[in-house]
Amino acid sequence: MIGTMLRTAATGVALIAWSVPAWATPTNDLLNALGVPQIVDIMREEGVEYGETLATDMVPSGVTAGWIATVDRIYDEDRMLATVQEVFAKEFGDADTAPLLDFFGSQTGQQIVSLELSARNAMREDEIEDAARAAFLDLEGTDSAPLAAITDFVETNDLIEANLVGALNANYMFYLGLVDGGALNMSEADILTEVWSAEEETRADTREWVFAFLLMAYRPLEDGVVEDYTELSRTEAGRALNRALFAGFNKMYDDISYALGMAVARQMQVQEL
Repeated sequence: MIGTMLRTAATGVALIAWSVPAWATPTNDLLNALGVPQIVDIMREEGVEYGETLATDMVPSGVTAGWIATVDRIYDEDRMLATVQEVFAKEFGDADTAPLLDFFGSQTGQQIVSLELSARNAMREDEIEDAARAAFLDLEGTDSAPLAAITDFVETNDLIEANLVGALNANYMFYLGLVDGGALNMSEADILTEVWSAEEETRADTREWVFAFLLMAYRPLEDGVVEDYTELSRTEAGRALNRALFAGFNKMYDDISYALGMAVARQMQVQEL
């Protein structure tokens, strides 16, 4: 599930780090079992790559040493992880971690985590992502048993809508950063109109990416494992996990999106001077 936190148009992390000692967040054991530190590392690498694309598209001076340094500061792994840990702990609340630790601490659970991390890392390559999407499109509309199991998993965890909302919110924060940084003159209504104009396209892309990712990641699993995972997701603990994961990563994405917008705006102003 953790690998399905979709990359947004402005992938990212909070600029303000919360200094939370490990003993204050008992849910960290669960996040470690889920491979969150590793996925944050991959997200950082994705973000640095995206920063170069962003500079090429929007920064007048392009990819300079100064811009690279700025992006590197924004994508600080420690701050990224601290953001997810803090928000996850608050959102997870008093839910029971025991059944989740039992599942993800098992050989099967660790295989799921490993497969998600490997697939997420592999899909950084455009050719692999394109192939994964094509494989999903080939299965769509068929009576494929693996596709049916993945569909149930996606619907149970509301992965399309949750990722869509996260992407749209992050895009809103990016525009807000551009506005607050002085690069654009837009009202809140203007920003919302611009962001929601891409809803249909973003939804379609999100759906395709999520299914492509999960079909690729879970293909090596034995029969029945995805179904067992789906059943866990239907429990109170499973629902709490899903809710808290999206809250943590969405906060991370929102903050970095705003920071990137501000950074682009500063570069635009420097160029004008």
